[in-house]
Amino acid sequence: MTDADYMARALFLAARGLGCTSPNPVVGAVVVSADGVVVGQGYHARAGEAHAEVHALTMAGTLSRGATLYCTLEPCCHVGRTGPCVEKIVDAGIVRVVAAVEDPDPRVRGRGFDHLRARGIVVEVGVGRDEAMRLNAPFFTLMQRARPFVTLKAAVSLDGGMAEAPGIRTALTSEAANRHAQRIRAEIDAVAVGVGTVLVDDPLLTPRGVYRALPLTRVIFDRRLRTPPEARLLSTLAVGPVMIVTTAEGAAQEARRERLAERGAEIVVADGTVRSALETLGARGVTAILLEGGPTLHQAAWDEGVVDYVRLYVTPHVLGPDALRFLDGVGVANLPWTEPRIEPLGPDVLMEGYVHRAR
Repeated sequence: MTDADYMARALFLAARGLGCTSPNPVVGAVVVSADGVVVGQGYHARAGEAHAEVHALTMAGTLSRGATLYCTLEPCCHVGRTGPCVEKIVDAGIVRVVAAVEDPDPRVRGRGFDHLRARGIVVEVGVGRDEAMRLNAPFFTLMQRARPFVTLKAAVSLDGGMAEAPGIRTALTSEAANRHAQRIRAEIDAVAVGVGTVLVDDPLLTPRGVYRALPLTRVIFDRRLRTPPEARLLSTLAVGPVMIVTTAEGAAQEARRERLAERGAEIVVADGTVRSALETLGARGVTAILLEGGPTLHQAAWDEGVVDYVRLYVTPHVLGPDALRFLDGVGVANLPWTEPRIEPLGPDVLMEGYVHRAR
């Protein structure tokens, strides 16, 4: 087997942590003896618990001596809620470390590799880099851009409509597409909508029919603080917190702000731009956010250049010339995405791809 084969195994293990480790990255590790036998493996299962390297080294025990460690991210060299992995790697007798990518966390950023090399361990970086960065796109985006990884999600008709007309609730997607959307909710940190969606649809924004390991943050972008205190999602705080992002002007409405706070909402003040709101959420540990609607929020995020990924559920409906258009009429074929992916979901078709990739 090659380095790429062992790294593929580590990446497979890392993916088992998706939806469970935020705000930490997902990481997998494999220990391979000098004669090519896998003697230890593990993954980071939850923030605050042992890292992948520790699990793999513990499983390998004394067989770590003279072995190679494959890990999907640079081993940490700082003290957080757990001790630095680099010291455990040295103490275990590992002679070679193959890592997919450097950790962008400023507390690490190459220092883990330097620590290992200074103690005579051979370090090689870059095997499986692209897949490792895809797995940890939210973590890399937060570290590099100081905001969460943003996915714009929408259901659209064949003729590019999102609703029959502005303010009209229009169900488009099939049960198969709805199940897929709920699976996505199981892995991200937050779901966001604009206040217009709350006023028209009164959504719950809860994960349904799927297991979710961590609380789901629900975010309402509401510049004028128009969210009704009776909104249904304020009755679902057991699922996770509700944040209402508003402006100083909105927050100045003291009576409304206090009533929403009494209902359990956290009022977050930003400068009125989507980017500012996202940076504020990133500072609170939100690494991945799903923008589910509506068109005003979608358009604002798109215009500000903060959309990293687009996920469209294209349905066979035709809504006609009066329909509310996706991104002001930008056709699906004209989206500047890379690595596009298409998947049939019952009568619907999922189309998704990157707009920005982590560097």
